[in-house]
Amino acid sequence: MPDDTLKGRHFLDVADFSPAELNGLLDAALALKAKLRAGDATPILPGRALAMVFMKKSTRTRVSFEVGIQQLGGIALFLAGSELQLGHGETIRDTALTLSRYVHAVMIRAVDHADVAEFARHATVPVINGMSGTSHPCQTLADLLTMREHFGRVRGLKVVYLGAGLNVGTSLMVGCSKLGAHFIFCGPEGFEPPSAALDKARRFSADSDALLRLERDPYAAVRDADVVCTDGWTPPELEAESVARAKKLAPYRVDAALLSAAGPQARVMHCLPAHYGEEITEDVVHSSQSIVFDEAENRLHAQKAIMAAVIR
Repeated sequence: MPDDTLKGRHFLDVADFSPAELNGLLDAALALKAKLRAGDATPILPGRALAMVFMKKSTRTRVSFEVGIQQLGGIALFLAGSELQLGHGETIRDTALTLSRYVHAVMIRAVDHADVAEFARHATVPVINGMSGTSHPCQTLADLLTMREHFGRVRGLKVVYLGAGLNVGTSLMVGCSKLGAHFIFCGPEGFEPPSAALDKARRFSADSDALLRLERDPYAAVRDADVVCTDGWTPPELEAESVARAKKLAPYRVDAALLSAAGPQARVMHCLPAHYGEEITEDVVHSSQSIVFDEAENRLHAQKAIMAAVIR
């Protein structure tokens, strides 16, 4: 079970946590998962309330947080941004201060990371980033958990991410660099992760003796990879650019030919939803080398570990 060292902390970005803290969360997630499968109740947050603020639609984030807090003995409140006063002129500050008087933690999913950061700045309860435009730390923790389950470790794995350097790829790069996994980002020029995140990841990889590299050739990148990852190419806010982006990113599609080049040891990950025929093909997602749905399940266990760690 999680210890008390993270109580009251926000969970906004994996860069904010030490390798020991991240590994502690992974240990807790594995323990909670084992207890759930054994039928053991873990109501370690009795009576706690989690507000879930959604400025963007969701499937996995909503269901996994809602089920997770209930399994821990608490309750969840789904709050659509369009239905809150936040969506009709109330400031983020006032919303954060108000919700903090009612609940024990807030999960917020937003387009702009600055909105999540501002919410956390004014909240007096822990705030969990359920996804922002530049960061997806809950997904990263689930991804690291999935790697650890399948390979027995994270350190020393070769993780290749193909496509566009958006929130999922950026957070995964930082998390892998923190925990000593070799990370190769492979995509066309102009689609790299943000420079600030790259700078952080370079520092973290130097500290953990891991390799961090940018690569243009997808077949060279995936050779001998342990994990091949991708995500959607175009977020909703860039939908007008989807055709142009798809043309540039098409060589980085994860299909059977690319997976064959990686080798039989490689496992495929995708945070879902998948856009078949764009960043990945359906046959790959449902292949024997895919661990995509283990990864999806692990959102539940990773987020339970986060909530158990930060909620007082």
